Amino acid sequence: MKNILVIGAGRSSSSLINYLLENSSKENWKVTVGDVSIDLVKQKTNDHANSRAIVFDVNNQQQREEEISKADIVISMLPAFMHLNVAKDCIRFKKHLVTASYVSKEMGDLNEEAKRSGIILLNETGLDPGIDHASAMKVIDKIHAQDGKITSFKSYCGGLVAPEFNDNPWGYKFTWNPRNVVLAGQSTAQYIEGGLYKYIPYNRLFTQIEHIDIAIPDANNKLSNISFEGYANRDSLSYRKLYNIATIPTMLRGTLRMEGYCKAWNVLVKLGLTDDTYKIESPQTLTYRELLEAYLPAGKQSVKEKLIVFMGNEADAETISKIEWLGIFEDKKIGIKNPAIQQAASPAEILQELLEEKWKLTEHDKDMIVMQHQFEYMTSNKENKKINATLVVKGENQMYTAMAKTVGLPLAIASKLILQDKIKVRGVVIPTIKEIYEPLLAELELLGIKFEEQELI
Repeated sequence: MKNILVIGAGRSSSSLINYLLENSSKENWKVTVGDVSIDLVKQKTNDHANSRAIVFDVNNQQQREEEISKADIVISMLPAFMHLNVAKDCIRFKKHLVTASYVSKEMGDLNEEAKRSGIILLNETGLDPGIDHASAMKVIDKIHAQDGKITSFKSYCGGLVAPEFNDNPWGYKFTWNPRNVVLAGQSTAQYIEGGLYKYIPYNRLFTQIEHIDIAIPDANNKLSNISFEGYANRDSLSYRKLYNIATIPTMLRGTLRMEGYCKAWNVLVKLGLTDDTYKIESPQTLTYRELLEAYLPAGKQSVKEKLIVFMGNEADAETISKIEWLGIFEDKKIGIKNPAIQQAASPAEILQELLEEKWKLTEHDKDMIVMQHQFEYMTSNKENKKINATLVVKGENQMYTAMAKTVGLPLAIASKLILQDKIKVRGVVIPTIKEIYEPLLAELELLGIKFEEQELI
C-alpha cells in the first residue's frame, strides 16, 4: 500500500482529495489529510475508508517529520513560504513532493540534493502556474517539431464568476485566497514586447491593460463573446528559457478580469487601501467613511465628491458606482471578523475583510476559470500564423469550484503518475517536459478540462 500525505485542506483541496480517495482502492492508496482545522479535514475526507484525518501543524517539527517519514509522496497545499521545511524533510526521508506554488530561489537551490536523494520536487503543478505551463509547452513543442519559429506568446488566466452568476458590478467573487487577490501585482511586472524589455510598476499596473474577447458558454451552452481585461503578471521573462523560447521578441503572462474591474481597482490602489506595510490601530472604532476620509485631502465636500476630485479624469460614473457599491462611503462601523487583526490591521487587511463579505461566492453560485494562450509564429515556409488555445471551466458548487478542480486535479494526477513510476525525472521540476505534460493533459481532458485550439491565418 502506498501512503499519500496531503498537507492543507483549504479552498483548493476539495477536488484533489476527492480524486485521491476515489482512486484509492484501485491504486491501493492510504490518504492522510492534515490541517490545523480538523473540521475542514473531515468535511473533505467524509470518513472515507481509505482516509485518515489528522490535526497537523507544519511548524511542529516532530509531527512533520513523523508524518513525512511514513508517506511515499507528500502533496503540500500550504502557502509557498511554508514549503521549504517540508521539502527538506522530503529530501532527508527520500519522499516525493508535489506543490502548486512557484519555485522560490530556496526551493530551486534544493535541486541537486533532491536528485541525490532520488526524489522529485514537482512544483508549479496547479492551474496558474501548472496547467498553463503544460498546455503552452504542448503547442510550443508542436510548432518547433514543424520547424516553426514562435515570434509572440501571450498567456492570460483568470479565476472569475460564471456570467450567469455575475450579479455585482465588479464581476468578481473570491474563489481562492482573498489575501493574494488584494495584494496582487505589488511587484513590478516585467515582460518583453517587440524585442524591448517592459516594466510596469504597481502604481501603473491597472492602467496598462489589454482588452481580450473570448467566447464563453452560457447556462445553455450557447457561446457569446465577453470582453475581458488583462494586466501583466509580475514576471514573464524567466519562462522564456523554461519554455525553450529564449530569443522570443514578445512574451507576456497576465491576469484576466471582467471589463471595468481594473479601473475601479486602481482607485483603491491610488488611495492606499491595498497597502499592507503598516497597521491602523483599533480599526473597528472607525466607520468606512472615516477611513476613506483619512486618505483624502481636506475639504468641505462629501467623501464621494472628494474622491471624484482626487481621481480626476479616472473618476467616471461607472467606476465610482463600483466603489460606492462596496459601502465605503457609508457611516457604518468597520467589521473585522479575524480576531488576529481586531486590535490593529493594515489597510489591505481591512479592505480584504470588506471584500470577503461583498465578493462572497454564495451557495448557489458557480465560478469560472478562463485561460487563453495566444501564439504567433512563422512556419518553415515563412508564413505568419496565429493559434489561440482557450480553456473555460465552470464549477459545480462552493466545494467543487472550477478553481478547486483546476488547481487540485493536476496535483492529484501528477502524484498518481509519480507513484506509478511513470514520471522518472528527479530534482526540482515544473511540468514543462513532455514526460509530465502529455499524460497530465490527456487525463485532464477526460475530466473535462480541455483546451480548444483555433488556428488563425
